[in-house]
Amino acid sequence: QLVNTNIGHQHPKVVAAIAEQAAKLCTVAPQHVNAARSEAARLVAERTPGDLNHIFFTNAGADAVEHAVRMARLHTGRYKVLSRYRSYHGGTDTAINLTGDPRRWPNDYASSGVVHFNGPFLYRSSFHAETEEQESQRALEYLDRLIQMEGPDTFAAIILESVPGTAGIMVPPPGYLAGVREICDRYGMVFIADEVMAGFGRTGKWFAIDNFDVQPDLITFAKGVTSGYVPLGGVAISDAIYATFADRPYPGGLTYSGHPLATACAVATINAMEDEGMVANAARIGSDVLGPGLHELARKHPSVGEVRGLGVFWAIELVADRQTREPLAPYGGSSAALNAVVAACKSGGLLPFSNYNRIHAVPPCNVSDAEVADGLQILDAALTVAD
Repeated sequence: QLVNTNIGHQHPKVVAAIAEQAAKLCTVAPQHVNAARSEAARLVAERTPGDLNHIFFTNAGADAVEHAVRMARLHTGRYKVLSRYRSYHGGTDTAINLTGDPRRWPNDYASSGVVHFNGPFLYRSSFHAETEEQESQRALEYLDRLIQMEGPDTFAAIILESVPGTAGIMVPPPGYLAGVREICDRYGMVFIADEVMAGFGRTGKWFAIDNFDVQPDLITFAKGVTSGYVPLGGVAISDAIYATFADRPYPGGLTYSGHPLATACAVATINAMEDEGMVANAARIGSDVLGPGLHELARKHPSVGEVRGLGVFWAIELVADRQTREPLAPYGGSSAALNAVVAACKSGGLLPFSNYNRIHAVPPCNVSDAEVADGLQILDAALTVAD
């Protein structure tokens, strides 16, 4: 689907929990306590890194990003926000302006206080790097120079997808996110980790940033927290930012914040993932089954330039020429060749997530070895079309 059904479709325990909550209390205004919201907040906070123990619920991922940026601006008293090219942060006004892909262009009037920068992506390096170490170091040096030129005291935050999703699942090289953390500390900026797509087990950890041993100041989440069954998003907040609003109320109420049906769904989803070992399964599938299978397809098919990912979160970069790395479809568009590959996937029984010149391999966290094998077989046949 849209990389959100992290426990697959129609999990019986989650469906039952939604029905049970509907019979008990369908809705209540957020100023009134409800048990589902409290338990959902507890379960999320148990899994967030460090002291991000305070949860503000939203309706979905885009408004989670909107509220995280508002919190950062109020906390710092600054306005500008840094966001990388090749990113996606949502479709509402601030979120789409933070986004670093062509969906931003029609609504970008250069008035949202956003400064975009190039992040690390070794396969298509902007820094002429030859190794991951070079890519990380040069990307961090470039980011630091950009901040100095733009004015360090003008930035409220940096927002990064811990592992960029729609933009191509470019796993950050070692040291990069730690370097971003250091830059934020040096200049007094808030580090916002966007975990809307990469969170809740998808990379083989509860949150993708756990792969890099880095603690952000805010985490945005949505999608997998309910496996998409009922819309829900949220912001996990560190103690320091929470303290800003201890005596100064945060002016961001939502009619459906902590909605009982949505949070009951989240409780059941997180418990199902825990009880059935889905996060560990996602890690194992990535390292032992899906990752090796995709690398084998890359060796077999000249149309595959690169495969990359973690857990059940992988991208297949399709190229017209391996030597020049010319993409099979242009950035920001599609092509007859790419459309033919997608059609071959569908005719084989696979609904692919595709974007520009890539097909993403993003099954649920509880996918079985046999299901992955079936998907790889269909992809194998479809890639002959790309070849």
